[in-house]
Amino acid sequence: MADEQKADDAPKIIIDSDWKEEASAEKAKLEEEAAAAGSQGPIPEPVLLELINMVAIQASIGLGGYRSPAGETLPPDLAMAKHYIDLIELLKEKTTGNTTDDEVKMFDGVLHELRMQYVQAVSGVPAG
Repeated sequence: MADEQKADDAPKIIIDSDWKEEASAEKAKLEEEAAAAGSQGPIPEPVLLELINMVAIQASIGLGGYRSPAGETLPPDLAMAKHYIDLIELLKEKTTGNTTDDEVKMFDGVLHELRMQYVQAVSGVPAG
């Protein structure tokens, strides 16, 4: 009888045969949720206006007035600004004949604005 009581008091191991399936299903669900949270929809087709804008931003940063991620004001780097302005001019020249009216207007407007800011920065005249 003592042996029977020891057998009843011994810890019992219960094996759930579905735990692997449940864990896999939960993992798949979490992966789907993470993918959905990180996805903002399909990436749009590349367009020339986007490329012009990206290069113009770099030129603008070179003209100064931007802050680093740490909050420090970035000093102007006029050589870098001129390089990116020249790069936009190169893009305009190389794409001539293959651009829409809107793209030509964008090139002209961006180049005009950046050149004016560059001249002001070089001459020390404050923007107004």
